[in-house]
Amino acid sequence: MSKHERPDGRTGLPRRRLFQGAAGGAAVGALAVGASWGLDAARSPAEAADKDAIDLTTQYPFYDQPEPVGIRTPPQRYSIFMAFDMIDGSLDTDLQSLLARWTAASAQLMRAEPIGQVRPSSDSGVGRDTGEALGLDAASLTVTIGLGPSLFDDRFGIAHKRPKLLRPLPKLPSDNLTAHTSNGDLSVQVCADDPQVCYHAIRNLARMARDTVQTRWTVMGFGRASAGKGQQTPRNLFGFKDGTRNITTTADYDKFVWLDDADWMTGGTYQVVRKIEMNIETWDADRISDQERIFGRGKTEGEPLTGKTEHDTPKFHAKAKDGEPVIAPTSHIALAAHENNGGIKILRRGYNYTDGINEFGQLDAGLLFVCYMNDPAHFVQLQRKLGAADLLNEYVKHVGSGLFAIPPAPKTGHYIGEQLFT
Repeated sequence: MSKHERPDGRTGLPRRRLFQGAAGGAAVGALAVGASWGLDAARSPAEAADKDAIDLTTQYPFYDQPEPVGIRTPPQRYSIFMAFDMIDGSLDTDLQSLLARWTAASAQLMRAEPIGQVRPSSDSGVGRDTGEALGLDAASLTVTIGLGPSLFDDRFGIAHKRPKLLRPLPKLPSDNLTAHTSNGDLSVQVCADDPQVCYHAIRNLARMARDTVQTRWTVMGFGRASAGKGQQTPRNLFGFKDGTRNITTTADYDKFVWLDDADWMTGGTYQVVRKIEMNIETWDADRISDQERIFGRGKTEGEPLTGKTEHDTPKFHAKAKDGEPVIAPTSHIALAAHENNGGIKILRRGYNYTDGINEFGQLDAGLLFVCYMNDPAHFVQLQRKLGAADLLNEYVKHVGSGLFAIPPAPKTGHYIGEQLFT
C-alpha cells in the first residue's frame, strides 16, 4: 500500500456493530456530543502560558520514522484513547486489512487530508470522510496504534508472533477494575492541539473499522498531564504539577523506552493505559499542608519539600527538626522516584479527563494515565509500591487498565504490524 492510497471506506453495516454493549454505548455518547472536553474547551493556566509555542500547522510524518509517532512527540493539548475488540468470526485477513487501512488513514489524517470523499458524486452516496475537519490544520495530530495480549490467541494464527513481554498485567494493589474499562485486542490513541481535529481522527478511524471491531472502552482527555522536553509542566485535576521528572533525554529513551534486539518489535515499545478516578470533592476539602505532604511537593511552584524550585532534586533523607523525614517515605514523589526504585524510569504521557457527574452526584473525573516502557515489569514494580503505600490512594481509584504493544513505525508502502503476517 503506497502512502497515497486511500483506505477502503466500506459502508452499509449496522452502526450498532461498532458501538454495541454498555461500554460502546458510553463511547458513542461521548463521541456524539464531545461532552468530556467539548469542542471549545478552556485551556489550563499552564497551557495558556505557552500558547504562543503552539503552531496548528505543525505536521508530523507517519512513515519512515525511527520510532512510533505520538510517544516522543511533545504532548499535545487533547487526546482520545479507544480500545477495540475484533468481532466474533473475524479472520486473519480482516485483521491484516484493518491494520493496513488504519495505517493509510493515519498517515493522511496527520497530513490534514480527508480519508476519502466527503461528498460523493451521487446524492444517495455515503461519504467516506465525515468532513468536520475540512479546512482545519493538522494541529500536530498523531495516531498511535497498539496490539493487546488477547490479539495473540488462537483466532488469527499469529500466536507465535506475540511480543516477548506482552502478557496481561498482574493484579495490582490499586486495582478496582471493571471489565468494560479494561484491556482490548487493539488500542488507538489520537492526540492533537485542536480538539476537533482529535475528534475527527478517532471518529473516522472507528467508523471505517465498524465491520471488523467493536468498541470496548474509551477515554477523552484534555489538559495534558505530563510534560515533554521544553514544555511547561502542566497540572493534574488535584492542582499539582504533573510530570516534573519525566523522561526527556535521548539516553533515557534508549535505555527505558525503545525496544532493542526484539525481533519484529525492535524500535517499538509497550504502552500501559490506566483510567484513574479521582475523589475530587474529598480532596478539595483537605488542608493544603496535607495535600503537599501527600505529593511531597509544594502546590504553587511544584518544588520538592526539600527544595525551592520545581526542578530541584528531592532530598529523600533530609530530616525536619523533629527528626521526621521532610518528604514522607509514603509520599507520591518518594515512592515513584527512580532513586528509590533501582533507577527505573517510565515515560509518562497522560491526560486529565472528566465524564460529567457520577451516580453519587459528584464529579466523575480523573487521570488518563498513559506510559511507555521497554519492559512492562518496570510499571508493575512501580505500581506495586504506589498501590500498596501511596498516601494518594485515599483519593484515587484505578478503574481501567490495559497493556498494548506499540509496533515500530512502518516504511512507505508498508503498514503497522505487517510482520505479523509474513
